[in-house]
Amino acid sequence: MLTLFHPSTGQVRVKGVTSCPNVVLHAWLESELSAILDSMPMAKIVPEEDNRAAWECWQAGLTVKATLLDDLPPLRMLLVMDNLAGHLTARFVVWLLEHGIMPLYTPLSGSWLNMTESIQRILATRALAGQTPTNTAELIEWLEATARAWNTDPTPFEWGGNRQLRRQRAHQRRHPLGGSGACTRTPLRRRLQFMDQWRTSGQVTH
Repeated sequence: MLTLFHPSTGQVRVKGVTSCPNVVLHAWLESELSAILDSMPMAKIVPEEDNRAAWECWQAGLTVKATLLDDLPPLRMLLVMDNLAGHLTARFVVWLLEHGIMPLYTPLSGSWLNMTESIQRILATRALAGQTPTNTAELIEWLEATARAWNTDPTPFEWGGNRQLRRQRAHQRRHPLGGSGACTRTPLRRRLQFMDQWRTSGQVTH
């Protein structure tokens, strides 16, 4: 399922395919990205130095980054992709840069940083809920229909959200221990308090 996802709106574009060589992937991405760019307002023209700085700031600290063109158009879009060989193809990367799109790659074993993984799981789960397709064409039809239904009332995504808040509250209710990632649900008594109890009671249990 070829997928483009816009987290801030929740809108998703998908296409079911039986195989995904570069000739299929790149043609679909270029077509969809061109349509998205055409729907966006015209880019604001800024001085060349400021324009290049806008591109370069998104590459700060990256280990995998595209070589920027000498003559850069205004930056219009950030495209987050997995670090796959097909996404690094020179012709495709140059096409992105020429159209004002900055490619950004998740690190190896870092697919969890790509929100597309989440929307794909949601769509696949909904498409297959309680039923089993009999052929590939039927599966593709279900996936694409589910995506269209999602887009009628999309849910924006954001980092952290309620899940992160719950984890923070759970962490605050625990007491971390030195030397590992272990923690306790109740605070350990300090050594001085423990020794005071031992002196007064004359015994220690463990």
